[in-house]
Amino acid sequence: QLQFVESGGGLVQPGGSLRLSCAASGFTLDYYAIAWFRQAPGKEREGVSYISSSDGLTYYADNVQGRFTISRDNAKNTVYLQMNNLKPEDTAEYYCGAANLYLPKSSWYYSWNYKYWGRGTQVTVST
Repeated sequence: QLQFVESGGGLVQPGGSLRLSCAASGFTLDYYAIAWFRQAPGKEREGVSYISSSDGLTYYADNVQGRFTISRDNAKNTVYLQMNNLKPEDTAEYYCGAANLYLPKSSWYYSWNYKYWGRGTQVTVST
């Protein structure tokens, strides 16, 4: 059974850090591009960051550039999102998605490109 499990979310104060994990089971992540998306209540799901399958190319949304870092450990079948200097506007449910194609900078943030999704992990940034 193909499955994605996100973890690492929680409550953190502004300026704090969290590291999210996206672990796959039932399939090998090596051949998939992975992206993190997030969705806040009443808002559309938005792309946060992307990492390609082959060459480790990464993309970031403008509002997280310089604060978030995506990485992957294929040996552990896991993708990570290190989030630093968190802001209240980062509060959302975070999801990872897998795409079995190489996505350019112009389209990585469209959720319909991703075939598999996890159930999400909640991140709340608040005092």
